Amino acid sequence: MGRKHTDKIVFENITVHDAGAKGVSVAKAPDGKVIFIPNVVPGDVVDVQTFKKRKAYYEGKAVKFHTYSEHRVTPVCQHFGTCGGCKWQNMAYDRQLFYKNQEVYNNLKRIGKIELPDFEPILGSEKPFFYRNKMEFGFSDTRWMTDEEIRSGVEFNTKNALGFHIPRMWDKILDIEKCHLQEDPSNAIRNEIKRFASEHHLPFFNARNHEGLLRTLMIRTASTGEIMVLIQFYQEDKVQRELLLNHIYTTFPQITSLQYVINGKANDTLYDQDIKLFKGRDYILEEMEGLQFSINAKSFYQTNSAQAYELYKITREFAGLTGKEIVYDLYTGTGTIAQFVSKQAQKVIGVEAVPEAIADAKENAKRNNIRNCEFFAGDMKNVFNDAFIAQHGQPDVIITDPPRDGMHKDVVAQILKIAPQKVVYVSCNSATQARDLASMDEQYKVTRVRPVDMFPQTHHVENVVLLEKR
Repeated sequence: MGRKHTDKIVFENITVHDAGAKGVSVAKAPDGKVIFIPNVVPGDVVDVQTFKKRKAYYEGKAVKFHTYSEHRVTPVCQHFGTCGGCKWQNMAYDRQLFYKNQEVYNNLKRIGKIELPDFEPILGSEKPFFYRNKMEFGFSDTRWMTDEEIRSGVEFNTKNALGFHIPRMWDKILDIEKCHLQEDPSNAIRNEIKRFASEHHLPFFNARNHEGLLRTLMIRTASTGEIMVLIQFYQEDKVQRELLLNHIYTTFPQITSLQYVINGKANDTLYDQDIKLFKGRDYILEEMEGLQFSINAKSFYQTNSAQAYELYKITREFAGLTGKEIVYDLYTGTGTIAQFVSKQAQKVIGVEAVPEAIADAKENAKRNNIRNCEFFAGDMKNVFNDAFIAQHGQPDVIITDPPRDGMHKDVVAQILKIAPQKVVYVSCNSATQARDLASMDEQYKVTRVRPVDMFPQTHHVENVVLLEKR
């Protein structure tokens, strides 16, 4: 049997009419099928070359622009279009907010099929750039060459890269000169590490052959000005390791936590690794309304500190606490929301699956002198049972902020069984949120909805919903 033949069709004069999920835009082919196209903006009129044909849709790329959308702006980043991180940098920020709001509304309406109140206006970010407090970069000894570089025919004197994975290519790293997502000195630290390591011939990692010394770099910053830098080495080489770490520390004295990991396993996740402190302390402090939260290398903390504060204020407002309530905070993470609302509650019970996060939560509560929060580690669907509720009291309000998959059906069933007056549901995925809201619809009415933009220039959006007992 011969090789499957894929026809590359070109559709001419196609108007892009919508921004879809995952940051790609949407148009209609002459045969009525949907076309998904990256790096275009609703309102653009383009010729599209398809490279994938499915039963219900095509995937393609714009090969010619006839008209540019009025909502198009010039991307600020030199890496836009290759990096794949900020897919919406070519779209005006107010339109980004419009499409994020639209996505939440469509998901809640189509998937949830529930009655909705009028949405409260989506909360945009004051800072559309330099808003992330955590960035991770990969080292590679065979950097990705962009189309422009290949066409230029210029010989590059180094193949080393320190930057981001090319989308859908696990072993390809795009070298990043300036990223617009994290405040300075993030770019300066990354560029200096790359320069110094190349100059001193420290081997950059090769993901295919599993060899080299330098594997990944993580930079965390806090609104307090504290900075954490963590370098992951593939193997121990004390002389080269100390050469680099000492150079980083003397060049950037503002770094408050300098750490490293020796990781020789197949993947580069940190969670099962022994993290070593080189200089400073092994955490940085974030602050919010006078509360301090310690963040270590493995901690989960909302990636946009300024917007996290806004998100938590909306959550607290939706909960409408008077000081008398017992509040359960499900999927509490390091207990940030729990402690944030604790001043206005009688007692807050936080539950989370990751034991390290609960240890952090207890430590933070102690640091903040909060005595009405208790934290428990365990799988939500097992811990959050009748005996647990009998022991800790019937909640008046439940706050839930689950991962992307939404809540486990047993957790939803348990909420319905204990039936608190209010549930505040914070979600980073309105599709799974809509599914959960639908299964609670008989007992709970959605009375308030407010999307929050945590990630400008991308398609991601958070959403806060207030459910009240019918």
